[in-house]
Amino acid sequence: MEYQDIELLRFTTAGSVDDGKSTLIGRLLYDSKSIFQDQLQAVEESSRSKGYDYVDLSLLTDGLKSEREQGITIDVAYRYFATPKRKFIIADTPGHIQYTRNMVTGASTANLAIILIDARKGMMEQTHRHAFIASLLRIPHAIVCINKMDLVDYSEHIYNDIVSSFKAFSSKLSIKDIQFIPISALHGDNVVNRSKNMDWYAGSTLMYHLENVHISSDLNLVDCRFAIQSVIRPHTFDYQDYRGFAGRIDGGVFKPGDRVKSLPSGFISTIKTIELNGEEILEAFSPMSVTITLEDDIDNSRGDMIVRENNVPNIGQDLEVLVSWMSTKPIQTRTKVIIKHTTNVCVAIIKELKYKIDINTLHRIEGIDQVEMNDIARMSIRTSKPIFYDSYKRNRQTGSVIIIDEQTNETIGAGMII
Repeated sequence: MEYQDIELLRFTTAGSVDDGKSTLIGRLLYDSKSIFQDQLQAVEESSRSKGYDYVDLSLLTDGLKSEREQGITIDVAYRYFATPKRKFIIADTPGHIQYTRNMVTGASTANLAIILIDARKGMMEQTHRHAFIASLLRIPHAIVCINKMDLVDYSEHIYNDIVSSFKAFSSKLSIKDIQFIPISALHGDNVVNRSKNMDWYAGSTLMYHLENVHISSDLNLVDCRFAIQSVIRPHTFDYQDYRGFAGRIDGGVFKPGDRVKSLPSGFISTIKTIELNGEEILEAFSPMSVTITLEDDIDNSRGDMIVRENNVPNIGQDLEVLVSWMSTKPIQTRTKVIIKHTTNVCVAIIKELKYKIDINTLHRIEGIDQVEMNDIARMSIRTSKPIFYDSYKRNRQTGSVIIIDEQTNETIGAGMII
């Protein structure tokens, strides 16, 4: 198998403050031999200078000066590593409530969430919050790691109690696949190598799960969606009549010969060729970036969408959206914003603020007049032109929007279309 053909797994870490998220990632990188010797030496020296009697592996991911000083994660730290079986992108997200927006950012593209629980403390408020956000973002897989088992004498009883309480809570969530692993990130128990201290645990290690969890069926391979990013017209003697549409496939499987419809024009044509890196291929599926040519000369442009003739997304200007608010500036009704949806950009107005979600209790707070930073709220938005969308539940790509400030061009919110 060639390196570029190895499957990529994106995962995020979640959990309360000091549950050991950064240490766990440091341990994964260290035990899987994914860090350089000079990085390790720098961490060892830093740990010694702080007076620690162990190597603080969290320093591998906590890159900001303020993170290292406080011993917490503030921003999302992305780390990349690979094993012979899979490539990985890790989003190490912060645990504090005031960084909810950072957690949403890191988790939005993840296939899997690792939720850490401190074995001494059990389920915390932040555990509920992060598990809820993982469910809200439709992350299909979760691994609940009960960490710091070394501090509770590797007790099977404590592990079983935490598993029971998490199962009771997660029955309200929409995460399809949840696994439980007792670990010690500090000592490496059940992270990459099996633990000799927990012979009562018959399951596999964290690394085994990460390498073998089945993610190829998580993609929507039913609804064919191809948002056009650019139109390719070479203007050379060899390709005088060439018109290709480049973009990323956001759902379904496209093949030459398929009958397709162009939106918003509604014109129907047939796929002539699909090209990847200049070579024609026989099929293309999410999340491949390809160039599609059609049998008919249709005037498509950036922001338009090619779909299967008999499988069309919702088309409309009125959206019901669950938004994670990211700006320090609160939002109110009647505010004008810019909406980015797939490759489409348009002006929109916030029509109505329906309710906020209390992330601690999961209850709705109704009768709100504004939404503030780190709030998760439901709102109605009207766009200046029709957009082509699916519900976020059905397709995470065509069901998500980014809200941008009209004046500053700053990203101020991330939304999931209900």
